[in-house]
Amino acid sequence: MPKVNFDIPLDFLHTATPPLIGVDICSSSVKMVELSEVPKKGGYVVERYAIEPLPKDAVTDGNINNLDAVAESLQRAWKRLGSRIRNVSLALPAAAVITKKIFLPAGLREEDLEYQVESEANQYIPFALEEVNLDFQVIGPAPNNPEEVEVLLAASRKANVEDRVAAAQVVGLKAVVMDVETYAAEMAFDQISAQLPDGAVDKCVALIDIGATVMNVNVLRNGQSVYTRDQQIGGSQLTQQIQAMFGLSAEEAESAKRNGGLPDNYESDVLSPFRENVVMEIARALQFFFTSTQYNEVDYIVLAGGCAVLPGLDDAVATRTQVSTMVANPFALMTLSSRIKPRQLQTDAPSLIVACGLAMRRFDPS
Repeated sequence: MPKVNFDIPLDFLHTATPPLIGVDICSSSVKMVELSEVPKKGGYVVERYAIEPLPKDAVTDGNINNLDAVAESLQRAWKRLGSRIRNVSLALPAAAVITKKIFLPAGLREEDLEYQVESEANQYIPFALEEVNLDFQVIGPAPNNPEEVEVLLAASRKANVEDRVAAAQVVGLKAVVMDVETYAAEMAFDQISAQLPDGAVDKCVALIDIGATVMNVNVLRNGQSVYTRDQQIGGSQLTQQIQAMFGLSAEEAESAKRNGGLPDNYESDVLSPFRENVVMEIARALQFFFTSTQYNEVDYIVLAGGCAVLPGLDDAVATRTQVSTMVANPFALMTLSSRIKPRQLQTDAPSLIVACGLAMRRFDPS
């Protein structure tokens, strides 16, 4: 059996104590968030954030295709951020990571635990172990057996990790944490669930992140994911429809979508049909959830991602699903530094879920 190098310079599942910036590299942009703690009182301060667009196809399906373009966007975002911090927390898309919960005997020494994890990993990873970065975290006692512990195993091909690390290094940033996008979003979700009645205890909350190309549906109960699914719909489709309807370039269409200035028939001929399509896909996703799990209802829907702020989308989703719906803002209970423009943050917040969760890794004691 090949020896697995657990002493990698990154951790999928553990945190680092030095100050760091959460960096989300997605298909359409680079997003950075820097948080600090409120001294003695607890809670967080939003110190800075920045969003920098990426060229088309620089990142597709979570894979970096154009390292130079990603590095340039990282450089511009970090410069716009205006921070001295060079440590960053990055994330891989869930599709690039194999995760598995396993059960091992309690009380194992660290080296024995590593050996057992390595043995188990061979069963679940369809690659040679020397080709992957592997990490694990002990979650706690096994639910039904006090003599065992539950362990979360995470593995990704080294190329997936190395591309992101390399893009950061090119601009003088140091990757100290490698997370998984869904886990980062779940960490930020703690700030959102606190805004729901009774903290949404024992309730099913559908966190629906509508990005540029993919809509991720993650249903959480008491902070734990009970269902996840990706569907192929996103804001880039709306941009393409604007291009086709009004004869604009991709850059012009994206700018007009965000800033306004489109002809009067945009609402009726483009936005309304796209919005209805998104609502239909959300309803379909919830039906998949009901038919494939023990649950038959969701109590709240939280919309995230760039499309979450489409005019009228939250009301349309609530009407169609008959479920209370809100637009995500993980910063709503945080203190804002004087550098932050509250109204602009309100608009940008839904797309900063992953970056926020990555920034919060700085304070995670696990």
